Amino acid sequence: MKSLKHFFWFCSGANQSLLKRCPTEASKFTGIGATVFFTGLLAALSGGYAFHTIFSHSGWAIAFGLLWGCVIFNLDRFIVSTMKKNRKGRWHELFMASPRILLAVMLAIVISKPLELKIFSKEIDRKLVLLEETIYQKEIATIDQRYQQQASLLQEQINTLKAEIEAKRAKRNELATLARQEADGTGGSMQRNAGPIYQLKKADADRAQTELELSIATNSPKVEALQGELTALRQKQNMELAGIQRNPWNGMAAQLEALRQISLENKAIYWANIFIIALFIMLECSPVIVKILAPRGPYDELLEIREHFFKNHNLEKIAQMDFDTRERLSPLVS
Repeated sequence: MKSLKHFFWFCSGANQSLLKRCPTEASKFTGIGATVFFTGLLAALSGGYAFHTIFSHSGWAIAFGLLWGCVIFNLDRFIVSTMKKNRKGRWHELFMASPRILLAVMLAIVISKPLELKIFSKEIDRKLVLLEETIYQKEIATIDQRYQQQASLLQEQINTLKAEIEAKRAKRNELATLARQEADGTGGSMQRNAGPIYQLKKADADRAQTELELSIATNSPKVEALQGELTALRQKQNMELAGIQRNPWNGMAAQLEALRQISLENKAIYWANIFIIALFIMLECSPVIVKILAPRGPYDELLEIREHFFKNHNLEKIAQMDFDTRERLSPLVS
């Protein structure tokens, strides 16, 4: 138990020789040291999980987690040990600690995210399936849109050529009907005969038939060629669609995106996410907050006396050295 207390004193960055002379301060610095230690431990767990999520390697995850925890532990210990309880009040101490508090906010966001991903892992997994399907359908839509423009242009050309043939056919049918009606007396002059009027109408129908045959002979090869291009284009599109792979979308960036969308869709998860981040901000700021809230005690008085003693001692040494130098140089100057 005693060694554990000394370990927490070390974590707090306190001068243990001075702290042993102040028994009433032992509990305060034990608490400060424990806060620093457990903050670093939590950072190690979170950092290790984040690294494992990215690389799926337990050995490297443990190594990185320990390294990240040591970095946070050393940073908190340095900040806490350099925060002196002066006589200017807590607002001055809070101002001096503001850079560390801003850093704590950023660290809390970084540390909390991996644990949030673990807490909401089931919801995130379901969302990832939907997001993966959305990405897959988006790739299909992109390919379809790219080929649809070319296919529409080819189909429009085919329809134009076919429409020209059908227009010639309709004209031929109309003129042939008029000639037949003139011949059987059901139309035209209403007299059944094959006279000059019929001959004129028959000539118009024959001319229309010739134009139809010419149009078919001219446009049909073009239609077949365009149909071939359209078929080849569809085959190419189908091959490209078949080549799309449904790659698993479950990396850390994908999980963060899924968590963001879930938070927007579900108010309960949104507020839970906010409170988790706030909790980690409080935990990251706790070493600084504990040090600020701790009252000035005998340890701080002894520390100020010792620092003041060393400061005055150094000033005396410097003054003595300056005096000795002037004494040695005075005969030479005279």
